[in-house]
Amino acid sequence: MPFRFEILKTDPTTKARAGLLHTPHGVIETPVFMPVGTLGSVKGMTQDALEELGAQIILGNTYHLYLRPGHELIRDLGGLHKFISWPRAILTDSGGFQVFSLSKLRKIEEQGVTFRSHLDGSAHFFSPESTVDIQNALGSDIQMQLDECTPYPVSHEAARKSMELSVRWAARAKNAWLTTPDNPSTLFPIVQGSMFADLRQESAERLVELDLPGYAIGGLSVGEPRPLTFDMVAATEPHLPPEKPRYVMGVGMPEEIPEYVAQGVDMMDCVLPTRNARNGMLFTSAGRMHIGNARYARDQKPPDEKCACSVCRRYTRAYLRHLFHSGEMLAGVLNTIHNLFFYLDGMRRMRGAILAGEFSRYRNEISHRDTENTEENKNT
Repeated sequence: MPFRFEILKTDPTTKARAGLLHTPHGVIETPVFMPVGTLGSVKGMTQDALEELGAQIILGNTYHLYLRPGHELIRDLGGLHKFISWPRAILTDSGGFQVFSLSKLRKIEEQGVTFRSHLDGSAHFFSPESTVDIQNALGSDIQMQLDECTPYPVSHEAARKSMELSVRWAARAKNAWLTTPDNPSTLFPIVQGSMFADLRQESAERLVELDLPGYAIGGLSVGEPRPLTFDMVAATEPHLPPEKPRYVMGVGMPEEIPEYVAQGVDMMDCVLPTRNARNGMLFTSAGRMHIGNARYARDQKPPDEKCACSVCRRYTRAYLRHLFHSGEMLAGVLNTIHNLFFYLDGMRRMRGAILAGEFSRYRNEISHRDTENTEENKNT
């Protein structure tokens, strides 16, 4: 198979590791942050801009692309890479989380999930097998199994029932994936179990028996306290094979990412850098900054004086504030460029620190950064 993972170096004091993830559309340097392009587009970004920022892999979503424009159309047009003109790697989520969020519009059974489209109310059905077929049509490099994501909080009994269903679905997804001839993509199962360490452990151990190329930890960032999120990753990681990539889905804030890496996580994704950018929030070396604040009306400094992105090299806070309050599309574009650069550059620095044997020092520097000491709080 063209998919292969190699670990180059592991930090001696934590579980952080730097590696290379070989895919049909290029080699990905890990640990990696993956921008979210749900509909085949990272909001506010062109593919050229993503390449310039150094994005090595982006996400697409099976649920949304299935509904519009349709996986068959994308397949007929040469697959998702060609359709969106993206030559690098793509990971597609199965749509399980989106179906989870449609609590009033779906019904979950052993065979799969029946749901109604959020676009027009039409009825549809996803099974573990059909989501593999859809992702095969999309042609993603990494595809995810269909799973059930439980809300928070939930009882241990309900979490167990849901976890066991996801494990059974993973086995069915694997069978469907294996029966696809000459399939260049790879399949990751998803560890579930809500916020119960024993269920997370059991889910991981049962999924490892399937011997798939990588493993994801899902069902997090659904409203639980952040320390509990870290606890669930810590409870899961020891039961995953160390030679295979680990992907924590839907995380996190910039200051949290080194903590996941320290726990041996190789892959992460989150909508925060792009969503917050459209709402005027920038991530900076001094903390979070809301560019719409009145204090920036005459501020001629760059958004982040320590940042080397094209936005910080060229534009002022005053101009970005003007764009934001004017409702200009360019506001979201420039804010997104900065935020994604901040995330991706942070990952490059982290990887470099691991390779240089200095990850613990890097992590300590990040942890001592007072995330509450935002630009808004200075000089007040």
